[in-house]
Amino acid sequence: MSAVYEYPAQRTPGTRRPVTVAVYAADPVLRVGVVQQLRQRPEVAFVDDADADSAHISLVVVDTVDDDVAALLQRLRHNTATRTGLVVGTLGSGALQRVVECGVTAVLRRAEADQDRLVHLVTALANGEGVLPGDLLGELLTHVGSLQRAALDPRGVSLSTLTTREADMLRLVSEGLDTAEIARKTSYSERTVKNVLHEITTRLQLRNRAHAVGYALRNGLI
Repeated sequence: MSAVYEYPAQRTPGTRRPVTVAVYAADPVLRVGVVQQLRQRPEVAFVDDADADSAHISLVVVDTVDDDVAALLQRLRHNTATRTGLVVGTLGSGALQRVVECGVTAVLRRAEADQDRLVHLVTALANGEGVLPGDLLGELLTHVGSLQRAALDPRGVSLSTLTTREADMLRLVSEGLDTAEIARKTSYSERTVKNVLHEITTRLQLRNRAHAVGYALRNGLI
């Protein structure tokens, strides 16, 4: 994925300095769409590839969150000069938790990414604020609540015994899906799916996936 370049909008004396933005998108159609939305707005100035790491905002535009996207988000997370926003087509099961763990603080669905919403996302990030659709905010709060319960009762058998990602994968196993099908459903790689399921069986001292599903069902975890 590469950043894009456009000449910054002209400013008149006394106007606020525009927020510098680097756009990352593997699909050139997605990249052009975002640039066309923002190029006429004086609040935004795009930077070229050479200066991408110094941009105030890194805007990642993708269809789904896969391992390559997660790797990019992790790289951007370690760049203290920039804050990261995500414009995404669809968020698979557990994907929100994944992008938050990668340091993303603003998410916008691509279907809702009109000019005003994109500018709002960029300026909110520049001001140190987060942006999430209402339903995703509810999902995030639920996840935070489960983490708090896990911290208070780390050895108890409760919903907090499994992370959201682990519970989602076990639920898909219980529906008869194999590793490849679970990977497609969750937007993770097959290797990640295998590692997560192996972690569950090892941590809970279970024999195999079927045993893990039975354990989770008996204890109300899925």
